[in-house]
Amino acid sequence: MARKGKVAEIFSRALYSDNPDSYLVGYQDLGEIKQVTLSEFLRLSENFEAIPASRIRYIMKENNILYSKIKNRKKPDQT
Repeated sequence: MARKGKVAEIFSRALYSDNPDSYLVGYQDLGEIKQVTLSEFLRLSENFEAIPASRIRYIMKENNILYSKIKNRKKPDQT
């Protein structure tokens, strides 16, 4: 339950006091992790109907990981 609270807090901050396009959301989709902007994720998820919050794997802003379900995760641009 705490994780969904953290995700809700990040989404709220991004939507109401920041630029949602500066946030990247990684979510599980058919065995792979897809990365889109927060605005695009909200459009695709149809208010979490099509993509539930439980499939969010990470949220980033400016190369900083704000939330991650994946332990020891490297940033997407690192190899």
